[in-house]
Amino acid sequence: MSQPFTYAASGVDIDAGERAVTLMRSAVERTNRPEVVGGLGGFAGLFALDTAKYRAPLLASSTDGVGTKIALARQLDRHETVGIDLVAMVVDDLVACGAEPLFLQDYVACGRVVPERIAAIVTGIATGCTLAGAALVGGETAEHGDLMAPDDYDLAATAVGVVEADAVLGPERVREGDVVVAMASSGFHSNGYSLVRRVVAAAGLDLAATPAGLDRPLGDVLLEPTRIYALDCLALVAEFGVDAVHAFAHITGGGLAGNTARVVPDGLAAVLDRSTWALPAAVGLLEEHGVPRAESERAFNCGVGMVAAIAPDVADAVVGTLSSRGVPAWVAGTVRPRPAEGAAAELVGDYR
Repeated sequence: MSQPFTYAASGVDIDAGERAVTLMRSAVERTNRPEVVGGLGGFAGLFALDTAKYRAPLLASSTDGVGTKIALARQLDRHETVGIDLVAMVVDDLVACGAEPLFLQDYVACGRVVPERIAAIVTGIATGCTLAGAALVGGETAEHGDLMAPDDYDLAATAVGVVEADAVLGPERVREGDVVVAMASSGFHSNGYSLVRRVVAAAGLDLAATPAGLDRPLGDVLLEPTRIYALDCLALVAEFGVDAVHAFAHITGGGLAGNTARVVPDGLAAVLDRSTWALPAAVGLLEEHGVPRAESERAFNCGVGMVAAIAPDVADAVVGTLSSRGVPAWVAGTVRPRPAEGAAAELVGDYR
């Protein structure tokens, strides 16, 4: 043989991986909670759950990824915010049942480890964990040169949370007369990007340009990170209790009606009035280039990233609490008896 076989020559650079860990270490350590045992670099993340703090704790878990929004991040060579999207997708699913996010582990698969890029991604994950109050207790960066192109990567994460057994939120608590409070999204969040990217390409839209109706370049709008609602939702439960805050629905793939329907019990329907908010300009732009309204409302959140079903007597106070925390919120609808052939959630009226 002219030269020995090496792992690096086969497409796995251990030294680059170790440099990436060094670059991300301080960001990860900033997410630590008092319950975290040990530090970055162990074979497993350890978390000391204080069982004396709870009467009957249930552990909740959620796994998700970012999806094809990553392709847009690669296209623009901007990787600092997709980690926030990753965290949002899992912790806001956890809080939908009333669970407090405790810790998260990430998985980064890539064709080639570029330490600075991996560090930027994981720093974004750490930022998201801080926004959610969760610790980043570990993860994995895997270099898969035989499976992925050099600049390709994908992200996934699992988060674990805790909720008291008698405080689990969901359709069992929702009742006729409940008010549906909508919480504004920050943009497209992390859903619908296969459709978004196809429309952008087919219409020849310039990601560096600012189309009419938008206040910044299209690329900036599309890469806006997902709003993380976890601590805001938990604040509502802490302030008003589960007798008033009955359910949360995280608006992801399937749209506003599809996800709201998941927290509505048989016999009832959530009726949401479009006239209580404006359709985001970026969604309108895609509709101008061929996306039908019905498809927009199935693929995108259309301006609402989370909804809460709450007792009507606390509606104004809930909106006030969310607004004071920097989350635009409004009463968007009510829970009513469901017609025999009706859907569990429907949108009525026209956007203002």
